[in-house]
Amino acid sequence: MTKRVLVVDDEADIRAVIQGCLEDIAGWEVLTATSGEQGLQIAVKEQLDGILMDVSMPGMGGLEALQKLQENAITQTIPVALLTAKALAEEQEEFASLGIVGLIVKPFDPMTLVEQVASVFGWES
Repeated sequence: MTKRVLVVDDEADIRAVIQGCLEDIAGWEVLTATSGEQGLQIAVKEQLDGILMDVSMPGMGGLEALQKLQENAITQTIPVALLTAKALAEEQEEFASLGIVGLIVKPFDPMTLVEQVASVFGWES
């Protein structure tokens, strides 16, 4: 079963690496968004199995977008994992209270990214 993952990150190179890894290695379908706003628009329209959301983006950041996803009946059941460059222990606790499925810390290793993503979403094959 092909998974559909939305990657929301304002950095083009990060989106490209994640998309390449998930499509080439796992064979999943990857949609991308450059902002929280765009991510929300895609999440409402598309059937998604999971969302990888960058925390710090200009405009609507990942936490604000996450809150909006959780407030919307259409999108509140989509599991969200946060992409974050600075995951301090206290931040991780704060993030855990937000109802996300996990954190993926940047910089990540492209070779293990698929396993990390499958693991946070609970998609072990």
